[in-house]
Amino acid sequence: MRNPRKPLAMLMMLAWLVVYVVAVGSLSGPVGTLPGWVQMVFYILAGVLWILPLKPLFAWMNAVEPPEED
Repeated sequence: MRNPRKPLAMLMMLAWLVVYVVAVGSLSGPVGTLPGWVQMVFYILAGVLWILPLKPLFAWMNAVEPPEED
């Protein structure tokens, strides 16, 4: 049987990315008033840190279920 976790995990990832993009985008006004080097650091961190909360989701999605016994 196919792993039903993968489609569910895909939807959860998509939802997380939408929330994250809206959150970072909503900070563009205040961040835009900061010096250029601070903006660069902020957007580099924002571009990398989105993946960290997804690490447990990847582990759950790829977990192998024990075979069913007849």
